[in-house]
Amino acid sequence: MSGLYRKRSRRKELNLLPLIDVLVMLVFFAFVTMQFRSITTMNLTLPKVETAGKSELKESLTISITKDGGVDVNGHAATMEKLDELVRQLGTITKDITVVIRSDENTPLRFVTQAMDVCRKQGLNKIRLQSR
Repeated sequence: MSGLYRKRSRRKELNLLPLIDVLVMLVFFAFVTMQFRSITTMNLTLPKVETAGKSELKESLTISITKDGGVDVNGHAATMEKLDELVRQLGTITKDITVVIRSDENTPLRFVTQAMDVCRKQGLNKIRLQSR
């Protein structure tokens, strides 16, 4: 009689719901911790400064200058004349913005000082030089 009352064994199933929950959390964590920063197209080698500290600026105007004097403003190609016009427009809106100047380590000082002078003429006096 014991053969007639055999218990049917259920096929074991893998519970996928907890696995899907974990994978969704991992993807969510990856998106939350990912830093979306605009990549500039200029190839600059910033000068190395041993005593430089880290500073993350929320609102800033970033001016990048190449070795040959090419100018890039917040990721967009420009000239010194265009920089002057943009800074003049920005100066009428606010004078409390930080200007970050990024230049190649082999950029002549005259290009950097020219960009600084353009900013100071419009009252933007919070100027920082970025290094690595």
